[in-house]
Amino acid sequence: MKKKKVLSLVLVAGMVVSMTACGSSSSSDASKETPEEVEVSVEEEVISVEDEAADEAAGETVEESDADSDAAYVTDKGTLVVGITDFEPMDYQDENGDWIGFDADMATAFGEYIGVDVEFQEIDWDNKILELDGKSIDCVWNGMTLTDEVTSSMECSNAYCNNQQVVVVPAEIADDYQDVDSLSSLSFAVEAGSAGEEQAEEYGLDYTPVETQSNALMEVAAGTSDAAIIDLLMAAAMIGEGTSYDDMTYTVGLNDEKYGVGFRQGSDLAQELNDFFTASYEDGTMMSIAETYGVQASIIEP
Repeated sequence: MKKKKVLSLVLVAGMVVSMTACGSSSSSDASKETPEEVEVSVEEEVISVEDEAADEAAGETVEESDADSDAAYVTDKGTLVVGITDFEPMDYQDENGDWIGFDADMATAFGEYIGVDVEFQEIDWDNKILELDGKSIDCVWNGMTLTDEVTSSMECSNAYCNNQQVVVVPAEIADDYQDVDSLSSLSFAVEAGSAGEEQAEEYGLDYTPVETQSNALMEVAAGTSDAAIIDLLMAAAMIGEGTSYDDMTYTVGLNDEKYGVGFRQGSDLAQELNDFFTASYEDGTMMSIAETYGVQASIIEP
């Protein structure tokens, strides 16, 4: 439509120039402009319209950019919805029902960093990608292993924490299960869609998927599964002396892995979080939170 405006003005310019050149002597002083003066005037109008069109196009570009920005979307609604599961020491509830843990506290600090509130929402871990793409959550921040599936389906932050998948068994039988070859006779409980399930499949183990890693430990405690495969950081926090599972221990480490935070594909929030990781590490916030939950040895320097 802007091109039509410019074309119309050019046509009008041509008509005015023609009329001026052939005009009668009875025309008023206002109509006695020379063809050169009329052409300059019309050129100014054309330039003005072109400038207006450029300004409008720039405005449209900004609007399109904002529409594509995940950071702008979260800022506009004022809330970052964080998808989690019950996973001590990363995300779990205190006696008041508030979500705490290394990941929960870091997520809250990140919300302050970008100027929004943080809301925690428990999800079915097996459906985390669907939850994210459907915008029922804005990120997955829950000790999430950077697997090929995760990195191909989400815009992920840099890795911030080292981890392993480990085998948890009752302490009384631990001596019999100290290497991978000895595990084939055991039945395992693993969290559906987790890195633990991936390891069980890789090693051809007999396993039953359950809703959370906490449920996997409950299966072992109840005797319905012989063993569980869970994250090392969770095992360190939830089993052994002084815990609710003091009769369990972990034995075999099945892999080495790293944690990251996942956003929607193409999200500019991933880079925002990387910047926050750097800033919070440099000012001591990250390590202070890590020490609160005993995970400082696993933190990766940004």
